[in-house]
Amino acid sequence: MPLLNVFVNNLLPILLLSGAGFALGRALKIDSRPLGRVIFYILSPVLIFNLLISSKLAVESIVLMVGYSASVMLIIAGIAFVLGKLLRLERTLLTVVVLTSLFANNGNYGLPLISFAFGQEALAYASIYFVTNSLLLYTGGVLIASLGHLRLKEALLGLLKVPTIYAIILAVLFIRTGWSLPTPIQKTVELTAGGAIPAMLILLGLELQKVEWTHNLRALSIPVVCRLLVGPVIGLVMAALFGLNSTASKVGITQAGMPSAVMTTILANEYKLDASLVTAIVFVSTILSPLTLTPLLFFLGR
Repeated sequence: MPLLNVFVNNLLPILLLSGAGFALGRALKIDSRPLGRVIFYILSPVLIFNLLISSKLAVESIVLMVGYSASVMLIIAGIAFVLGKLLRLERTLLTVVVLTSLFANNGNYGLPLISFAFGQEALAYASIYFVTNSLLLYTGGVLIASLGHLRLKEALLGLLKVPTIYAIILAVLFIRTGWSLPTPIQKTVELTAGGAIPAMLILLGLELQKVEWTHNLRALSIPVVCRLLVGPVIGLVMAALFGLNSTASKVGITQAGMPSAVMTTILANEYKLDASLVTAIVFVSTILSPLTLTPLLFFLGR
């Protein structure tokens, strides 16, 4: 069966490795924060730098992908906001709904999936989408989560602590100038980048084992529907409007349909939102994602 082949070849390896992280976290009570910091400060930025300089994407293509990614994310969040208003959700619940609809798991889950489904060339585009997600998370995400007591200065200063920004700037510099890394450093970069995706999948499993349940099914359903069903449709429409090439379109549509980001749980705890609702949304959208991503990948691969 074609759909079964898509699932086995693209999604099952991800589920097995993240499942191992989930089981390990449950059995040994492992704290995911140290691994998360290693990924955030070392593995992820090195991976993105390596992807960009290896792909030789034109700077114009990078800017176009950033614009596409931001547009798709904001439209999905806008739809979630309207649905939340129609269901008359209270302000704190509406904030959770918008946050978990706006930010998808484009890193830990999205990058490995796109690597399996579309290959190394596509990973460069996927990394741009992931970085755009991260930039919005550390600015707009903080502003939304703060519920009125906006910390714009702190959010902007926080951007200076996001190493992936410097990875992109450095990669653009290398692309523009045609520079190349010395062989020992290049091998170090490749070795480090090679460990990023497995580490991301293990971290995903470790984070998912912290799930709490919620009884607010109305608020839970909106982000799940927006991320898994509405997202790919918006991604498809916007890919046509932005005139993306075939590879970039496949990447953008797939990233638009990823489940809610694990990082939203950190914002929920920091700003005293409903953490149980956030973790439930992340968990449910992740568990259900193979049911939507499998046919989506089949459709995109035809």
